[in-house]
Parts: sequence; C-alpha cells; structure tokens
Amino acid sequence: MSRNFMQLLQAQQDKGRFVCVGLDSDVTKLPKFLVEELHTYDAQLAFNIRIINTTKDCAGAYKPNMAFYKGPKGKEVLRQTIEHIHMVAPEIPVILDAKQGDIGNTNDGYVADDFAFYNADAVTVHNFMGMEAMKPFLNQADKGVIVLCRTSNPGAGFIQNLQVEIESHQLAKQLGISSAVSFYMNDGGTQGRPTIPLYEFIAHDVVTNWNYNGNCCVVVGATVPEELARVRDIVGDMPILLPGIGAQGGDVEATVMAGKNSRGQGMIINSSRGIIFASDGEDFAAVARREIKKLHEMINQYR
Repeated sequence: MSRNFMQLLQAQQDKGRFVCVGLDSDVTKLPKFLVEELHTYDAQLAFNIRIINTTKDCAGAYKPNMAFYKGPKGKEVLRQTIEHIHMVAPEIPVILDAKQGDIGNTNDGYVADDFAFYNADAVTVHNFMGMEAMKPFLNQADKGVIVLCRTSNPGAGFIQNLQVEIESHQLAKQLGISSAVSFYMNDGGTQGRPTIPLYEFIAHDVVTNWNYNGNCCVVVGATVPEELARVRDIVGDMPILLPGIGAQGGDVEATVMAGKNSRGQGMIINSSRGIIFASDGEDFAAVARREIKKLHEMINQYR
C-alpha cells in the first residue's frame, strides 16, 4: 500500500494530534526487569512494542533515532519497530531521525536504506551538501524530507545564527527575502549588502527551492521560541518538527504560540526521554501514555 507522509501527517493534525513520540530507546536505560527477562535487543524491541501499543491512539507520529539501533541486531530491531507501527497503527507516520546528507550517489544508498529497508515515511537530513546533492531524497515525492534548520542543542547558535550576506538582488528575490529585495531597490545595491542569520537563509532556501514536490519540513528546536517564530513567518504553513520539549526544557506554551501555522497546526512536537523513560518500572508503557496525554492536552489548550 502506498503511503504519503504529508497526507498521513495532515490526517493526524486534523485530529488534534501533534505529539511525536521519540523512540530513542537507549538499551542502557531500558527497565531492568525487561532486560533481565530478555536479551538486550529482544528487550529493546519488546520495550518499543509496548510503548507503541499503549500510545497509538494518541500519538501523532513516531520518531525512532537511528543512533540507538546500531549493529546488525539493532538495525533489525529498528526495522521491526517500524514494521510494527505500520501493522498496528498504519495511519500514524514514522519519521526516521537519521540526519542524512552526503553527495548525490551516496545518498542513493541512504534512500534505499531509509525508505526501502526500514520503510520509514520521512527522514531528517542536513543541508551542508546543498540541494543538488539532496535530490535523491527530495525526488521521493511521497516521503517527507525534514531539513535541519535551527536545532535545539546547546551551542547550535554558534553556527546556525551566523550572519549570511545576501550577495545580490537576484539571490534575495530568488529566496523570497522581501526585506533584502527592498534594500536593494532603495539603494541600488551600492551601500553594502544585507545579512540574515544562517537558519533563516536555510528556511528561505527550503521553502523556495527544495520543496518542489511539496514534501519538505524543517527542524527548529522548541528551546528557541524567538527563532521558531521567525522560521514560521518564513515557511508559512509548512510543518515544523520541534524537538526539545521535556528533558531539554522547551516550554510548551511558547512553542505552540511561536510554532503554530495559520490553521493552528503545522507542529510536530517531539518528546523522547520525557515520555518513554518517564518510568523504569513495569508501568513504563502506562506512564508513557499518561505523559503523551498530558502533553497533548497542553498543546491543544494553547492552540
């Protein structure tokens, strides 16, 4: 059956489901009773299955991070985890958090891995290699391509907030940067060049050039609501993946107010550790469901 990420995501958003469950199932943090009953990777898969089965009626998306599924056994756990989601909750999109990005022919291999082997509905990518290199991902029209823009980690602004000089009126116009276009029209481009933060340049570039199949989203951390508001202004109604709620300290109200689009939607609000590791007891899945419901209610309260 053909799956279209944007359609799946929109259907969940129309139901008011904006919580993305980050399946960062670090084997060193699994409940001890589960590890004692099963081998490590069997415990990891059992953990994921119980989380999914208990939360599938309230989650808006699932996002396993590839970093926690290493080696042949880990990769098989990841594949089976996504397969289980498709089986028990086929309406819920799966985002593979892989942060892919390389030269074009190498990306062909990543595309096969992410979308054929793992059968993910979307993947996170970085943009350092430029749009041409990323076309193997962008050309997968039914798959989501979620581009790193302004991330949630401490120190991200050291690079992502660097000022980028807009070199020409034509480039400013191509990127849809109206302030820069106005600048050039007013002074003829002779008084210097305007600058914008790198994350804003990326957002303009994604919405203007990368999104030719209508399958792009951007990543902006919930820990930087001011930058989030700027990106929302730039990308319009495009969905934004918002990590940083929960363990990283992102504020739900500030995130919703800055991140919602013109329809009060467009937010993929991710919480990982704050949900899946909220309890290390036998009630871990029930507690995870409770935490999702709590976050769900807060998001819709502020919408």
